[in-house]
Amino acid sequence: MFHSISLFFTLYLFWLLLSGLFTPFLLAAGAGSAVAVVWFARRMDVVDHEGHPIHLGPRALLYWPWLIKEIVKSAWDVSRIIVSPSLPISPTLVRFKPRQRTDVGLVIHANSITLTPGTITIEASPGEFLVHGLTRAGAQATVDSEMDRRVAACEERA
Repeated sequence: MFHSISLFFTLYLFWLLLSGLFTPFLLAAGAGSAVAVVWFARRMDVVDHEGHPIHLGPRALLYWPWLIKEIVKSAWDVSRIIVSPSLPISPTLVRFKPRQRTDVGLVIHANSITLTPGTITIEASPGEFLVHGLTRAGAQATVDSEMDRRVAACEERA
């Protein structure tokens, strides 16, 4: 029930942010739409800790600024490599075992690697990630990384 209520409030706040109009009819339409989506989601049995991982909220709010900083740093590094006349790339594949125990944690980690310019997660499974890096150093930086530690800490339950 907690997931359903938090999903309703999340959807309703998203509606309000996108609408920007606060007339009684639109407020009621937004609430009705959010209720309908929650009802459909409950009937499809997708309102759970994976479909709506509200338990990650406080930790995710600490993780996102760090991830944004890493994306900016990596984008700068990739830009320098591309602009360099010698184009010092060394495409590399690395395999490593991630620390995450849940599917949500694995998805967050794999997507975080892919969001960071210069690296992309090719395969993600509980026992192993396969990551492609634009440079050997960039690919090796994903193995036993700070990102792996932060995502593992993010998924731990309080």
